[in-house]
Amino acid sequence: MKAIVEVLPKGSLLNGLLKSARNLDTGKSVSGDYRLTFESSKLLLSELTAARIALLEELRIAGPLSVYGLAKRIGRNYSNVHSDVAKLIEHGLVARFEDGKKIYVPFDSVEIRFTLNATNY
Repeated sequence: MKAIVEVLPKGSLLNGLLKSARNLDTGKSVSGDYRLTFESSKLLLSELTAARIALLEELRIAGPLSVYGLAKRIGRNYSNVHSDVAKLIEHGLVARFEDGKKIYVPFDSVEIRFTLNATNY
């Protein structure tokens, strides 16, 4: 399963959910991918900062680690890593094991998509 992070206009998410519900009702398959949507690229980039994306990348490479172990591995301050990990957990991109000691990325891959549209000036 992969995580897809994308920018979608307001209302698009609801339309996608309704389409998935109709597909389920008719017996069609529905993608099992995790989707995280933001209303703008500005919001996406404020929530998924370069530092948070780097944490995701490192955690995918290293496998499960404690927050302390992750901070030490990448040479960042523990409290900053802790805050960033909390935000990634809030968005569902990082999970904790039941014992709460280690964190991991529960996806085979994470895709971040957004389109820059031309604007008329």
